[in-house]
Amino acid sequence: MRVNDLLEARAVDMPRKEALVCGGERYTYRQIDEEARRVAGMLHDAGVRPGDRVAVCLENSADAVVAIFAVLKARAVFFVVNPHARPAYRDHLMSDSGAAAVVERDASGKPVVTPRTHPRCNDASGGSADVDLAALVYTSGSTGTPKGVMLTHRNLTFAAQSITSYLYNTAMDVILSVLPLSFTYGLGQVTTAFYAGATLVLEPSFIYPRAVLDTMRRERITGFPIVPTMATLLLQQDLRMHRLPHLRYITNAAAALPVAKTRKLRAAFPRAELFLMYGQTECQRASYLPPELVDQHPDSVGIPIPGTSADVVDGELLVRGPHVMSGYWNDEALTSKVLGRDLLTGDAVLHTGDLFRTDANGLLYFVERRDDMIKVRGEKVAPRYIEEVIARLRGVSEVSVYGVPDDLCGEAVVASVRPADGSALTADEVRRHCLAHLEPFMVPKVVDIRSTLPTSANGKVSRRALRLLTMRRGASAA
Repeated sequence: MRVNDLLEARAVDMPRKEALVCGGERYTYRQIDEEARRVAGMLHDAGVRPGDRVAVCLENSADAVVAIFAVLKARAVFFVVNPHARPAYRDHLMSDSGAAAVVERDASGKPVVTPRTHPRCNDASGGSADVDLAALVYTSGSTGTPKGVMLTHRNLTFAAQSITSYLYNTAMDVILSVLPLSFTYGLGQVTTAFYAGATLVLEPSFIYPRAVLDTMRRERITGFPIVPTMATLLLQQDLRMHRLPHLRYITNAAAALPVAKTRKLRAAFPRAELFLMYGQTECQRASYLPPELVDQHPDSVGIPIPGTSADVVDGELLVRGPHVMSGYWNDEALTSKVLGRDLLTGDAVLHTGDLFRTDANGLLYFVERRDDMIKVRGEKVAPRYIEEVIARLRGVSEVSVYGVPDDLCGEAVVASVRPADGSALTADEVRRHCLAHLEPFMVPKVVDIRSTLPTSANGKVSRRALRLLTMRRGASAA
């Protein structure tokens, strides 16, 4: 099955069904399909051929969804670029991908296809064996250099099938997404909604939570995917004013949700099921915690998604299944480091680089990114463990823990903390709390109280940005 089959099948079997609500406009599956066919013709006229890469440089919008399916109808490969990205970043992606065209807005705001002059490379594998490539999703690794994750039609459609099966999605669902389409969590809301024949309500962002909550009530939203920073903003609202009787489930991914926030969400939305999930761009989704287990195991990310396996080997999570990427674009060396092959099934095996543990029930628990582990005087420190301890302190809204170079200890532990609104939380209070609940070598050497914590484009608090800010201020020597 190809990803565009999801749309085309719905345009045939439920042509008048509402597929997308965005910007005050409503679109049926037939309308989206017809418009995608028209734009596919524009791509062909612009010289786009099968296997070419096409940048979709549009914000969350109906035009972006149409463009994605238009590229696939043209048998080309799409990648979504934030239209507000820095020119240097955008130029790097265009060069790295060898993009043949860009779908972007002209001066009047109308979406147009702009051809690009670039040597054509019809080997859509980026130098490895040919694959039926559908998308490149660019993600930054520990070095900050964008990596193009190659996702095939099989990767995307299998993930959509698996995810809809455990979320029990049907055509009756109305899913609201504020997540960027340039990331798999956001893109996955399109594929899962269209797989189920559901309605997707697409919003540009979560900058105005009250407006989004109003939309949820008005549109009778049944499914709401979030990330931890959204949970923080959501819980700051007076939720008694926003009754959401139709909300059936909430999902969390992209980063681990602190236990304290998990419990607050359960209390705020007692009738909605909460799915705690784990994934990477390289496999989209790897695990989920069945909602009936959330109260007993709020720090777990559960079990492998249906049709896949996930095992902890030497502390690292290994993921197997049809959802695992085919590799990194133009980087066979890095691909060979993280991808293996299951000799029995032939499926790819992803070495996630994430440290995990399991319990007696076989549930998975995320420990830390291997690259984020802090080494203090030879002791290994997991930042997330310290974050969970600090998050329990009254007055803490958000916290991020990371390491910075230290002449004496090798690395020093730093905690950046954003107090809750109205709180007069101090660094000394945080340190006293840590001294009472942590081993001495785990106690942050520096506590940085900040009004905001920087986030990446996908909503995660950026440890890399905080580390750079701290090092520039010379906090490692404090």
